[in-house]
Amino acid sequence: MSRDIQAAFVKSFPDGPQIRVENLRTAGPASTTVLFGASGSGKTTVLRCLAGLERPEEGEIRFGEELWFEAHRNFCMSPQLRGLGFVPQEYALFPHLSVGQNIGYGLRKVTRQERATRLTETLRWLGLEGLERRRPGELSGGQRQRVALARALIRRPQLLLLDEPLSALDGPTRLRLRGDLRLLLKQLGIPTVLVTHDRTEALALGDQLVVMDGGRILQQGQVHEVFSRPVNLATAGIVAMETVQPAQVVESTEGLVTLIAGQARLISLSPPLAAGSEVYACIRAEDVILLKGMPDRSSPRNCLSVVVVDLTAEGPIMRIDLDAGFPLTAVLTKQACEELALQPGEKLTALIKAPQIHLIQR
Repeated sequence: MSRDIQAAFVKSFPDGPQIRVENLRTAGPASTTVLFGASGSGKTTVLRCLAGLERPEEGEIRFGEELWFEAHRNFCMSPQLRGLGFVPQEYALFPHLSVGQNIGYGLRKVTRQERATRLTETLRWLGLEGLERRRPGELSGGQRQRVALARALIRRPQLLLLDEPLSALDGPTRLRLRGDLRLLLKQLGIPTVLVTHDRTEALALGDQLVVMDGGRILQQGQVHEVFSRPVNLATAGIVAMETVQPAQVVESTEGLVTLIAGQARLISLSPPLAAGSEVYACIRAEDVILLKGMPDRSSPRNCLSVVVVDLTAEGPIMRIDLDAGFPLTAVLTKQACEELALQPGEKLTALIKAPQIHLIQR
């Protein structure tokens, strides 16, 4: 039986924004769908509507064969009957209860033996053994996150909803637990909808990405496809496409589009476009290859002479701003920058494969 969400609804707030969701779908029984966008884009409201904590004014929500909400029949299934696990942004643990009591709080209508068995399994599964008697205030941020997940999972939900599950953690803990959470979600095999505004988390945790802005869905699809091939300028901005350069098509032949961007000539693998068409050329920084001198042989069709304008450290990588006849951004590891002895004014060659230049029509 299908365990996918199918939803289209409208949720309005007095003197506030209107959230209008059209054709939201998840894909696959063990997939993680990420609701992605800036604060205020409507992500958490969508999550709460799926959970039954907010009631839309229009539309319907289905999970597999189950009808959860239908406006014209005035039907709304209660959150308790939807069989889901919900983890809010701040975890909402009871400070006066122990870890064991917090985890087992939502477990109802099971025998004492079944309750003890599930609690033992869940504690072991999430690495919380030995912490059963501690209070939330005695735990680290990572431990509190796992307790909140355990409380949601002990009920064996058919759908897991996570609202910014790592945002309350410090940077090093968030980095460490990101991989743990991805592995856990895959092991669970439970369809998951996760809210985040963090690009790295979306890439690390998601299978499917739903980009939201102003209460609307702008684009949805496979994570890497959406990040690499945004459908419009707004989506390109939200997914932080590093280079978005206005350009004009010169010719289009045999699946290759030649265009002028600034003072440079580029070739993109793209559907045919009429000569004179105005487009945006979108290039991910990680798709730009930098080297000194000219390559002996190169499969990329774009070989650009560039000058280093600036270098900026961003954690373990360096952001390199380039003049390629238009502003171009690349990223390298700090070690690679040191090996190339990069500094402002340095002349380099930038290689970009034709399929990695994505065009958005203006």
